Amino acid sequence: MDELSGAIGRILGLLLTEEKVDHAVQNLSQAIKESVPGSSGAGVSILDAQARRSSTGFTDSIVEQADHLQYELGQGPCLTAWASEETVLIRDVHTDNRWPEWSAAVSKLPIRSVVSAPLLANGHSIGAIKVYAPEPAVFDAATAGLMELFASPAATLLSHIQSAETPQRISAGLQAALYSRDVVNRACGVLMERHKITHERALQQLILTSRQKNQSLQDVSVELVAGIPADRN
Repeated sequence: MDELSGAIGRILGLLLTEEKVDHAVQNLSQAIKESVPGSSGAGVSILDAQARRSSTGFTDSIVEQADHLQYELGQGPCLTAWASEETVLIRDVHTDNRWPEWSAAVSKLPIRSVVSAPLLANGHSIGAIKVYAPEPAVFDAATAGLMELFASPAATLLSHIQSAETPQRISAGLQAALYSRDVVNRACGVLMERHKITHERALQQLILTSRQKNQSLQDVSVELVAGIPADRN
């Protein structure tokens, strides 16, 4: 309990010294990674100034990739925790079938265990925090409870740091996420028809193309739907 109290106190102290969201969530992510046993990476999901879901506070590129795939696909544990306002625990990404497209997309990343907890402030979910681990069964119910302890006071402080535009940004962000998922699904449909492949294979092909071209999954999908080939191999 002394260690837990110290960790929470450190997180709150870091947040209280910040005036900008991006600095605050970066500090929060790093503190969570260091405080959750077994964690290899952590992140905070909120809406940025352009009303897009953003992992401003990711501790490494693996977290950034896994999170951006959630935003582009419109599904994943972090988005579910955010929308449902309930903590999500994944014991093994490879066997959990709740988000098949996201699980397939991150199958080659060193991510097997996940916990994501919502950031609840004033009765509203303003985002989510999450931790990743490279091995299965690293996290359990106790980890989920620990994340909830971090999330509650962190959300209150982050809500004060965020601008008064948050409600409008949330609405616009949801619309952007819906568009992103729709265009990715349409691009998958084009590839499925063109090459007679499954939806999962089409999605993997889009992801590979996005990495090769150093473009977002949404941009590659828009190009394909617009008639510009996304599979140039």
